[in-house]
Amino acid sequence: MASVNIPYLCTTIGNLSGVPIRLYRGGDLALYHSMVELPRDPLALCREAVFSISDHVGYHVTPQFHYYGVLNAGDVKLVIGPTRQIPESEQELRELAFQLDLSGQQAHAFAEGMRCIVRMPIESIMQMLCAVNHVLNGETLELKDLCIYEQEQTALLHRQETLQVRRQLSADFLPAVEAHNTYDLEQLLLQMVRKGDTAAMRKWMAAAPAVRGGVVANDQLRQRKNLFVVTVTLVSRAAVQGGMEVEDAFTLSDSYIQQCELLPSPDRVMNLQYRMLLDYTGRVERLRLGRQPTKLALDVANYVQHHLSETITTAQIADALFLSRSYLSRKFKAATGESLADFVLKEKTEEAKRLLRYSDKSLTAIGSYLGFSSPSHFSRVFKQCCGCSPREYRAQYEVAL
Repeated sequence: MASVNIPYLCTTIGNLSGVPIRLYRGGDLALYHSMVELPRDPLALCREAVFSISDHVGYHVTPQFHYYGVLNAGDVKLVIGPTRQIPESEQELRELAFQLDLSGQQAHAFAEGMRCIVRMPIESIMQMLCAVNHVLNGETLELKDLCIYEQEQTALLHRQETLQVRRQLSADFLPAVEAHNTYDLEQLLLQMVRKGDTAAMRKWMAAAPAVRGGVVANDQLRQRKNLFVVTVTLVSRAAVQGGMEVEDAFTLSDSYIQQCELLPSPDRVMNLQYRMLLDYTGRVERLRLGRQPTKLALDVANYVQHHLSETITTAQIADALFLSRSYLSRKFKAATGESLADFVLKEKTEEAKRLLRYSDKSLTAIGSYLGFSSPSHFSRVFKQCCGCSPREYRAQYEVAL
């Protein structure tokens, strides 16, 4: 390996792939090469997980479904990524910039740069690293030889939900030769998703029955993956019926299927399946206004969910829906019983509550990210909606822990 020009290999791979690549020696960054300019390297959000990979060739999948390929050779570590097959939405890029403490022009530049990174499947990344591994470690590997590794990514789940999932890892969706019992259960789960009933979904998970779904593969891992694909396909359609936009539902389904295919064991697939069910149900819950929301109300809710990190005005929503401001305001109030402005502030407050509980971002950063004009404006609106200040809310949660 001493005679190999590793920096040359890295820059060549980076140029050919269009994906950022890094060279570390002894844990220190020796080279960073990227064809796009990013204000901050998103690897910072998962560096610990990536550096914990010790296999010659491996990879890490982030909660945003980004891939990082990793190669280890002595004191050398190559890390290539992030990339993913499906382009990120504007909201996803804004959230990622927020996690990286970027705002304003930096956040805009970050989003522009991320959109320029070449999209490719993880298999292509791994094949490139297998070739480099042959040069550096003298080892001939194929994709089937790689031990797939993925962090649990519990940040995607509330702590209580994670505990419920772990209790069920060995008790669900077991294939059997007995008669199928899936139809009634399938209809029950899809109904929960359509209604956005996360409380019922969590209750079901706490005592989920064994499911006999029939044998659809020759081994247990393939069996679980096949059932996962069927389930997420049905769930995505139920979410659309519940008000989720078709493109959002199907894109999320594609991402979950891709991540499922990377998992190495049946229990990881089940973990992902529970997460997927809660994710879809929670998204529908955030969209539904009343028991039977109108199409207009759902259109407004979808718009707000896609623009939570922006300043949202009635005029902007009206323009997006090709309606007049007065008509939109009147119809929305008639359908939901609340004003459009109150609804927008309520949704922003709900997102603020989530960030206060599950992130370490400052109150100022959260308020700015959600489009409030000032910290005092954020605090005032939050207190009106929740009965306490953002600081008091976070303190209550920390005490509860």
